[in-house]
Amino acid sequence: MDKIQVVLALVWTLLNSPAGIAALAGVILWVLNKLYAAKPTWAKYEGAIISAVRFAEKEIPDDTASTGMARLDRALKYVLATFEQVNGRRATDAEAASLKEGIQIVHNDLDVQGALAKPAAEAAQ
Repeated sequence: MDKIQVVLALVWTLLNSPAGIAALAGVILWVLNKLYAAKPTWAKYEGAIISAVRFAEKEIPDDTASTGMARLDRALKYVLATFEQVNGRRATDAEAASLKEGIQIVHNDLDVQGALAKPAAEAAQ
């Protein structure tokens, strides 16, 4: 028991020294940086997602039944094919869900920016 108390006292002394506090702060900052820097799977494929959303908007007419779902499905197929081509494997269920979420987020962003608005000549047809 005496040896354990000596070791614990030494550890406590080291942790309470300026060097120990700086090392502990460094480790905490490193962990927080790793957590903060983590991006969702879809962020890597944002360019492909933008292309997929625009492609689906042009390919699926507005008068199609369940237009939104059909466009989401078409865009998801496009992005999953891109994912498979880049990685040489199929996306897991979690990766596919993340990509689907990314499609919805990017679609909303493009819609808010007006990037998906059809020109007047196209809308009149």
